[in-house]
Amino acid sequence: MTRKIGFIGMGQMASALAAGFVRSGKIAPADLFAFDISPDAAARFVKTVGGGDVCASISDVVLQAETIFLCVKPQHMAEVVAVLREIPAADLSSKLFVSIAAGLPIAYFQNARPESLRVIRVMPNTPCLVGEAASGFSRGEFATDADAQLVKELLETVGVAFDLPEKLLDAVTGLSGSGPAFVYMMIEALADGGVKMGLPRAAALALAAQTLKGGAEMVLKTGEHPGALKDKVTSPAGTTIAGVAELENRGLRGALIAAVEAAARRSAELGK
Repeated sequence: MTRKIGFIGMGQMASALAAGFVRSGKIAPADLFAFDISPDAAARFVKTVGGGDVCASISDVVLQAETIFLCVKPQHMAEVVAVLREIPAADLSSKLFVSIAAGLPIAYFQNARPESLRVIRVMPNTPCLVGEAASGFSRGEFATDADAQLVKELLETVGVAFDLPEKLLDAVTGLSGSGPAFVYMMIEALADGGVKMGLPRAAALALAAQTLKGGAEMVLKTGEHPGALKDKVTSPAGTTIAGVAELENRGLRGALIAAVEAAARRSAELGK
């Protein structure tokens, strides 16, 4: 793949994405163009990625790259859009813009210009930093099938990616966007349970994290329903069913469903 990729914003998510692109062999460091107002962020990006051209401005990135990832926080996106409004239409016609700003709809970008901007909106999550992202993305009205395929291929260098209607991205935010925090809470709670029963803290934490990781791999690699896998571990009158019953009594399922719903609703509110 020969493609010049730009990043406006050079923070952790931008660095993780760029490093994944380079690691996969799809993009060379020399084909990366990026800008950030923070010299420290720019230096970390270059070190993480192994290169890249640090540009002097947002417009420099847009003019040199073909696909531009917008990786600034939503509250700062207006500054980026203001610059885009000043760039001649002829210089934007061949560009694809990919936004990872939570809550900002595709219409926010398309309405910034009277022209037909090609925009794809992505909801990644923080495991992108370790190459295990779960992302959803939606294409704008003017983005092509080739644009969507390109973004999918790039996102899959750091995890998995699903092409979904934009109306479902709030649900993606609630599930995989916010989900890592829920998982961290589960790991912490399981480790605390181990400590309560006498395990050293370090061992309990490692056992808890590995258990969740192993359970997730079983679901992904076997293709079996998690309920079926749960039943295989749950012997009659055994230890696991005793723990499962306690989780049911204390509402684990309902709490997790409600957490995803609450996060998704909040995402929808932020986008208004």
